[in-house]
Amino acid sequence: MRKRRRIVRTIGRCAVGGAAALAAWCLVLYIIVCQYHGKPENELSHADVGIVLGASLWNDKPSPALQERLDRALALYRDGKFDRILVTGGVDAGGAKLSEAEGMRDYLLARGVPEDSIVPETQARSTYENLKFSREIMEQNGWSTAIIVTHRFHGSRSADIAKTLGYAPVQVSAADTQVLNLFYHRSREVLAYTKWLADKWLLHAG
Repeated sequence: MRKRRRIVRTIGRCAVGGAAALAAWCLVLYIIVCQYHGKPENELSHADVGIVLGASLWNDKPSPALQERLDRALALYRDGKFDRILVTGGVDAGGAKLSEAEGMRDYLLARGVPEDSIVPETQARSTYENLKFSREIMEQNGWSTAIIVTHRFHGSRSADIAKTLGYAPVQVSAADTQVLNLFYHRSREVLAYTKWLADKWLLHAG
């Protein structure tokens, strides 16, 4: 009986310790996500291309959140921070007719960006693929520098992925949001960040 109680107490302590460690891990990542600001516009170096990371389309048009990213990219493009815009994202689940990149391209065309200044990448299904496939397009075209455009809550992980993929310098212009539930998206980002760190470890281990 005493042995059984000791085993139960040991299991209980391990469970409590594990839960505490998990909570601490999540808290640290949540703080990292919240505190990331990206580079202010006046500190961004001119780049060959601006990369807009994809997000959902609504009825084959950019969602309000994706419009925030596109509007940030459009402002930077008009300020001369880059010469062309690479829009990246594949087809959403749920019967979308256009890829995220095609929806973004149409949004930019409607706002006066010349078609030959927009480069669509239509296959990516994750942030890692967004940046990996965009990097491949850059190499194919002889472009060496980029400014990555996304939301603040998504910026730290995007910057770490870009660094892992060899972007240099890593420049992220991070948009604020007026339309998203930040607590939900930051919490979700903690899970995505954890998965990315595990994937990165496997990449290095391999």
